[in-house]
Amino acid sequence: MAEIAYPPVVFETHPSRYRHWHLTVQGSVATLTMRVQEDGGMWPGKYELKLNSYDLGVDVELADAVQRLRFEHPAVRAVVMTGGYDKIFCAGANIRMLAQASHAFKVNFCKFTNETRGGIEEATANGGAVYIAALNGTASGGGYELAMACKEILLIDDGNSAVSLPEVPLLGVLPGTGGLTRLTDKRKVRRDIADVFCTKAEGFKARDAVRYRFVDAAFPRSKWQAGVDARAQAVVAGNPMAADAFPVELEALEPTESVGHYVEYHHVKVTIDPVTRVAHITVAAPTTAPTKSSSTWSLRAWRELDDALMRLRVNHLDIGLLVLKTTGDRDAVIAADAALDTQGWFGHEVRLFQARVLRRLDNMAKSIFALIEPGNAFAGSLFELALAADRSYMLADDDGINKVRPTTVSGGAFPMHSGLTRLQARYPADPATPGRILAFDNVIDAETATELELVTMTPDEIDYHDEVRIAIEERCSLSPDALTGMEQNLRFGGPESCENKIYGRLTAWQNWIFQRPNAVGERGALKMFGAPEQPIFDYKRT
Repeated sequence: MAEIAYPPVVFETHPSRYRHWHLTVQGSVATLTMRVQEDGGMWPGKYELKLNSYDLGVDVELADAVQRLRFEHPAVRAVVMTGGYDKIFCAGANIRMLAQASHAFKVNFCKFTNETRGGIEEATANGGAVYIAALNGTASGGGYELAMACKEILLIDDGNSAVSLPEVPLLGVLPGTGGLTRLTDKRKVRRDIADVFCTKAEGFKARDAVRYRFVDAAFPRSKWQAGVDARAQAVVAGNPMAADAFPVELEALEPTESVGHYVEYHHVKVTIDPVTRVAHITVAAPTTAPTKSSSTWSLRAWRELDDALMRLRVNHLDIGLLVLKTTGDRDAVIAADAALDTQGWFGHEVRLFQARVLRRLDNMAKSIFALIEPGNAFAGSLFELALAADRSYMLADDDGINKVRPTTVSGGAFPMHSGLTRLQARYPADPATPGRILAFDNVIDAETATELELVTMTPDEIDYHDEVRIAIEERCSLSPDALTGMEQNLRFGGPESCENKIYGRLTAWQNWIFQRPNAVGERGALKMFGAPEQPIFDYKRT
């Protein structure tokens, strides 16, 4: 089966353009109904999205809906996610799509869907709407993983509907969107029962699903809707809306693009060099006063950066290094950050969004260098970009005007997947240093940055450009496989969390399994799915 040759993916959408999800809002309860159009795949004619199975296009719409509910519908306190077809909630990721997709696309697809499910979990955890999965039929594979992203799972008890994770017995791969980790870490399923569940292709129906904690409750068909409605209202009663919340319409980004060369937004510019395999990302500081609107820099610029990262991840696989720069008035960045502290619900939501963008940067399978040069705006929230980089180079200029300004936002506003701040992760052997840096409360020049070990290197004006050039050339000459493994290990240090396991461990194993002949060989389980012949395995364990 030939791999799909696909056009660039566009990640920005709007409910008026949804094909696979229907969003309705009634007071404090929203309903997201998944009704996937069989002929609505991202690559028409290549596969059919049967049984509410999904491809990346379906998840792009879901990610947009989750984001819009946060900002545009703050009165919504409970989101009921259900299926639009009888007897089926979701059959998971479309197998034909996966079998035909390139290895890189499969891995990036799993990563994006995990980030979307993480957004659902973060909404529930941090004061947004609580998500309830109302499984009106069978939920298998990625369908059940989608349900596990919700705080509560309700299953119809009709004698047929079940939940399952059949990837191991049917496809020779793993539940790619965190299924194994969420089973044990989130739903607290016993390891031996999880073992049975993950090798039992047909899964568990209502009675056993409730008994073993795979779902929270089950209702017979005659009481199904009443049970779902009652649970949603109970969630609403315990999840009041912030008193100062108001709808914030997310304006369209509308970047200017030259395919393969640059993408330019209002505050963010990406220049792509396909020859050197480097993308230069420049984020400009705000030039207008903060407002409580979608166009304010703290929301608009970070939405632009988020969109740019997703485009680079999926559409520019050959790009191996992201070079981050900032420009403009660092005091304007600090003022924009300070405004969020006074903007109540709006400021809280924007800062949570910025944290999600930074975690997406952590998840990039590309090297990241930050270049700190005169005129930079690496201050406050933008200084987190330098902390997120694998390396940072700061020019030690003779005039001493090249400076950075860490602020208290680096003390906890932007937690990594581990729960640590990036400053804490930077100094594992010296936990007192982050506090000293934040207490400094002033601009920091290259000499002080060296003393504090705040940046990687501080070459002088004679050596800076050569050192940076050589570092970039060297990085891009190394094995991309080895670099991805190295970077993910180094970025995901610190204490383990559910998210750390998913991105730092499960994703690595899935990446490996997706390349093994037992899964994707000509007679591998993924390629042979639905065929009359059985897959052929190499039974040597490694």
